[in-house]
Amino acid sequence: RYELLVRIGKGGMASVYLARMTGEAGFSRLYALKVLHPHLGEHPEFVDMLMDEARIASRLHHPNVVSTVDLGNDAGRYFMVMDYVEGVALDRLLRRQEETRPPEILVTIAIDALRGLHAAHQLTDDAGQPLHLVHRDVTPGNVIVGADGTARIADFGVAKARARITKTNPGIVKGKAGYIAPEVVLGRAIDGRADVYALAGTIYNVTTGRTFFDEIEDPRQRIVAHMREDP
Repeated sequence: RYELLVRIGKGGMASVYLARMTGEAGFSRLYALKVLHPHLGEHPEFVDMLMDEARIASRLHHPNVVSTVDLGNDAGRYFMVMDYVEGVALDRLLRRQEETRPPEILVTIAIDALRGLHAAHQLTDDAGQPLHLVHRDVTPGNVIVGADGTARIADFGVAKARARITKTNPGIVKGKAGYIAPEVVLGRAIDGRADVYALAGTIYNVTTGRTFFDEIEDPRQRIVAHMREDP
């Protein structure tokens, strides 16, 4: 159903494409289609985890969240479809204007992100029971600032799956050491507070240009500092 137009991003888990779906009477709509790297699709446990989390995320409809609208498997290539947001990730936006960090804009972006996270943390099933959705990777790269001025949290559909990759490949933690909550690193049960901690780290980063304890080069020591010291 989806025609891949151009690749617009690539990460450790997947490539993201701008895709177009067409229909009757000239209907056409753009989506962001995330295709898992083939080697990840070879692990059934990982695929099941991704699909489960994405199915939960598809229930989340909020103006400050990039919606997950479809899941699929094409000849063993697993993909998820999200609303396409014309905009840019917050980290890239800041790199364009490294010396300009106006609080009146950044605080507005942070409030949008908080609203999106709150909606996720309050998500329930059809019976009204909490679904305990946690993003697990709130960073400036996962806050999308739209051309309409609205900020949205992205990538809820890969939250739990990404957490599994992080445990499998500790090197991935290096880039997240300025945001990850201590209980996540310690492998403890987590809830929405871990996302709030990560967003605090995000706000600290976008307003100061630094991450928590970025003067410590060893990511393991940085994580220890999170648990023992105040930034």
